[in-house]
Amino acid sequence: MIIFEAKEVTKRFAAQIALDRVSIRVPQQSIYGLLGPNGAGKTTLIRIINQITAPDSGVILLNGRPISPDDVNNIGYLPEERGLYKKMKVGEQALYLAQLKGLTHAEAMRRLKYWFKKLDIIDWWDKKVEELSKGMQQKVQFVTTVLHEPKLIILDEPFTGFDPINARQIKDEILFLRERGATIILSTHDMGSVEELCDNITLINKARTILEGSVEKIRNEWAGNEFEVVFSGEVNPLSNANLTVLSSVFEDGKSRVLIKASEPVNNNAILREMTAAGQVLSFNPALLSMNEIFIRVVEAKNKEAVKN
Repeated sequence: MIIFEAKEVTKRFAAQIALDRVSIRVPQQSIYGLLGPNGAGKTTLIRIINQITAPDSGVILLNGRPISPDDVNNIGYLPEERGLYKKMKVGEQALYLAQLKGLTHAEAMRRLKYWFKKLDIIDWWDKKVEELSKGMQQKVQFVTTVLHEPKLIILDEPFTGFDPINARQIKDEILFLRERGATIILSTHDMGSVEELCDNITLINKARTILEGSVEKIRNEWAGNEFEVVFSGEVNPLSNANLTVLSSVFEDGKSRVLIKASEPVNNNAILREMTAAGQVLSFNPALLSMNEIFIRVVEAKNKEAVKN
């Protein structure tokens, strides 16, 4: 089931096009990566979803119907620009924000105590926000984003300011929220987190969608003609002119070689060539990381735009 859909959304600011017929479909109870370089249009789309601004054309659907201002109460939004009042005490501010989302004082207190204990921040209740580090402020704002148990959660660069331990904790909570039925739209430049968390992604560049689909499908499609082969001992030179060695590392009696075929070729044919070069211990298509795919797709589209 699709919980959120944007259809052919376009948005202009004066002479600049921020979004040019962008469409995305977000499945229910999934983690959906909204990716792109700075200035690509991601934040504009997020603001349209949150009813902060409106599209010039196109349709935004939530649960199959046009989104309305009332739907904002069922959305949790963690913006990239942090918005906590630095002079207020942490607990006082969290309680205030929870009640703005419609929770009673008693229910807000119950949920806040649960989350503050879960994220090990209960000792900060009476501290002022300005006394906390950037990462610790981020934890508080994460709690206020999910406290009202929204069905759709939008997280814009949620790992900013975190050390690896706290980033891991927030990632675990994102997975926990999905297990409990939430759908998460994740906007981030951290491609490692995309691989780790996201089920599907859309990549926007210069206001347009240039790549979309499941993370697994995209990585398999971009495997291309590159292969990683591990040999026992040294490797003989390759006799096939269509095969190029991209890298070769010899360590602990093994050679780890990355090769590229100049044209599509059957895996069995490649493997036969490898066995002629040495004793093969393992042979696998080399899957590119999401970071490498991101860079290659954006660079290719930018070169195409320059030619045109």
